[in-house]
Amino acid sequence: MTTQAAPPAHLHAVGGRALGWLFEHREHFRLTEEDRATTSGLVERLKPISELAIITHVLFREGVAGARQREQAGALLDFAWRDLLDGGNELARLQQDEPLSTIPLETYAVFHGHGYRHPRLQAGVTLSRRLRNWTAQEHLPNRRLGILNWERRLGLAPSGNVGQAVSRTWLGQLPEPWTLQYATAYDLTHTVFHLTDWGEAPDRIPPRIADYLTLYLPAWLDEWADLQHWDLLGELLVVDACLPYPALDRRIWERYAAAQAPDGAMPAHRTLPQGDTDHVFDQVHHPTLVAAFASAMATSRALTTSPA
Repeated sequence: MTTQAAPPAHLHAVGGRALGWLFEHREHFRLTEEDRATTSGLVERLKPISELAIITHVLFREGVAGARQREQAGALLDFAWRDLLDGGNELARLQQDEPLSTIPLETYAVFHGHGYRHPRLQAGVTLSRRLRNWTAQEHLPNRRLGILNWERRLGLAPSGNVGQAVSRTWLGQLPEPWTLQYATAYDLTHTVFHLTDWGEAPDRIPPRIADYLTLYLPAWLDEWADLQHWDLLGELLVVDACLPYPALDRRIWERYAAAQAPDGAMPAHRTLPQGDTDHVFDQVHHPTLVAAFASAMATSRALTTSPA
């Protein structure tokens, strides 16, 4: 069946609303003393801040944000570094307490690309990577691929082989498509994210994997849209935008956009949860970040692949 591509303005609107919601709720990303009480709690709360920085980076890189979006994205990036991370001191403290944690490296790499520096943190990361335990630690295959990508972003020598890391992922082994489950679907999307550096270099997807995704991704998009799993659907829409011939299916995008609340929040599954503001934020910040990511990537691809 031939699909009709969604118009760029329709794709762009989803991201504009999502970024507006993230900007209005930026204080909810702030770390609390309770978050700092345990390493696991701190790491869990640092993840959304890292994701926020990645999304703002994508918006700047793809060049599809309007003036208001660029202003909001810039303010969010600076807020995340100076306020949420205390100018990088939060990452330096974690790196000192947990020298083999990869979280400081992964988070710092995004900000480093925008000119933010923290010499003590950078020195600590460099020292930790000299330990044999840095490569001896066992990580999920797509996580190992992510570490290699962040090392590259910081200009560090890779601690492993990218090709070998890809071949060990679920996606790299080209499994039977009907075996894709909820957990492995997120492994698949993040393999593409790390391999392409969050969509910057889609040509890094090996041809055999691109062919596999081109063949089966449309069915997966339909399936997760039917299940109204908007968080995962958004990530799969990013994967679609990374392919040589993205579908940008209008039907799927219309369903995705319709799930978004008027204020820009995107539910993870079905409809928005009820409860106090903090509870709702915890449930919807990730799918809303993904909506901004998917919108930027899809809009950029739609503009570059549209006939002259």
